[in-house]
Amino acid sequence: MMDLDPGHLLLFARVADSGSFSRTAERLNLPKSTVSRRIAELERQLGERLLLRTTRKLSLTDFGHHLLVHARQVAEEVDAAASLAQHRQARPSGRLRVSMPSDPPVADLPRLMADFMARYPDITLDLDLSARRVDLIGEGFDLALRMGDMPDDTSLVARKLFDHDWGLYASPHYLALHGTPQKPQDLPAHAGLALRGRTGEPLLWHLRQGEDRWDGLPPVRTTANSPHLLADLATHGVGIAPVPERYTEPLIGQGRLTRVLPGWTLPRSVGWAVMPGRRLMPEKTRVFLEILTPALCPDQASSA
Repeated sequence: MMDLDPGHLLLFARVADSGSFSRTAERLNLPKSTVSRRIAELERQLGERLLLRTTRKLSLTDFGHHLLVHARQVAEEVDAAASLAQHRQARPSGRLRVSMPSDPPVADLPRLMADFMARYPDITLDLDLSARRVDLIGEGFDLALRMGDMPDDTSLVARKLFDHDWGLYASPHYLALHGTPQKPQDLPAHAGLALRGRTGEPLLWHLRQGEDRWDGLPPVRTTANSPHLLADLATHGVGIAPVPERYTEPLIGQGRLTRVLPGWTLPRSVGWAVMPGRRLMPEKTRVFLEILTPALCPDQASSA
């Protein structure tokens, strides 16, 4: 296989795009003779003419047109690497517009945002907390935190942030009054606290234990689009609630919640960072995710 010098390909792309040896030499701060010599070396190595030289202009040969497609890819990668280095050196600044669910899966969002703003005083943070799925590009968002399936929009890029295990929980007081379910078939005799789906209807509980499954809901006392609120209601003895396990750890330690049907699990929830499909992630977005990700899933962050 022919071993081509990427530097010669890069120089060929610069010459072809500028249309002049002199302009290329001036932009790259090289002698014109060096530019001409390296292009000639590339032509000798390939065994093909790439450029037709006249006193007035340069024009590409047919082979030169085909090679330019690949040479430009080399130039684009070099430009991307230079932009990356410039991004790293620049102090993050500007407006950062972020969309999150109305009940974001972050234990202490105000403290986290205060820490971020103190660390990056040149960034103006614009948070939109709502259940709607914003149009990132049309509405000028830099980042959205989304739950569920990975977005399939080709104009966006998605990065998986976390996945959370879920279970059923109730307060010890509620279980003392109403009894503890021993199997899913006992749940219809209890009060349910249900998450509300996008259609406005309560989401079914899809319980699994090995090959066994149970899909249903007990009589629903309350619906909400906030797992945090359901967990708080459960601690007050209102009923049994589906809650992410990481929300309940301190409440179990305080004796305020107990796991119900611990051998049965609910589907995991997956969280994604969704961004406009740019070639490089803006530095302001990158540093925001650096702070946000450990708060979303501390276990994954500590094991990384």
